[in-house]
Amino acid sequence: MVKKTIVYFEKAGPENTSETLKLAKERADELGIKDIVIASSHGGTALKATEFFDPKENNVVAVTICESFKDLGWTMKPEEREKLESKGIRVLTCIHALGDNVGSAFTEKHGGITPERFVRETLYRFCQGMKVAVEIVLMAADAGLIPVDREVIAIAGTDEGADTAIVVQPTYPRKFHELKIKEIIAKPREP
Repeated sequence: MVKKTIVYFEKAGPENTSETLKLAKERADELGIKDIVIASSHGGTALKATEFFDPKENNVVAVTICESFKDLGWTMKPEEREKLESKGIRVLTCIHALGDNVGSAFTEKHGGITPERFVRETLYRFCQGMKVAVEIVLMAADAGLIPVDREVIAIAGTDEGADTAIVVQPTYPRKFHELKIKEIIAKPREP
């Protein structure tokens, strides 16, 4: 038996970023985890993570929002990407594993629900960061940027910053049933 503490933030938001990253680093060190996946739309959270995770010693992967949100201003600019890459952070932009894909286009036009939506909605019951943490792990694994044969730390948040961190055994989207959330390090108690 292992007893660990889960940190529950009073509310979601970017004010939890430093503490989330600190807790994730502590657990990564305890478990010997070197692969860190971080949700980062414009690069701020990923840059902040370099205060805790050295990209020379860790495989730090920043996963951005997909390009289909460019018209809303949510996508990473080339100069933001270059800044992350110059620090040694690997940056991934691709189709979302749990939505915003071809199936989403059909449901928006014709109605119905995709299996990805059921998964997404279930993970949202924990918090937005949990959904994003699982999604970015699936995306990074499918892109070959993280291993699927060992645990990784996933860090995500609500809108911006980080307020959720988990230890997860990754897998590919097509093998979703093999994904295992091993530990919750931190999450907001209230969304």
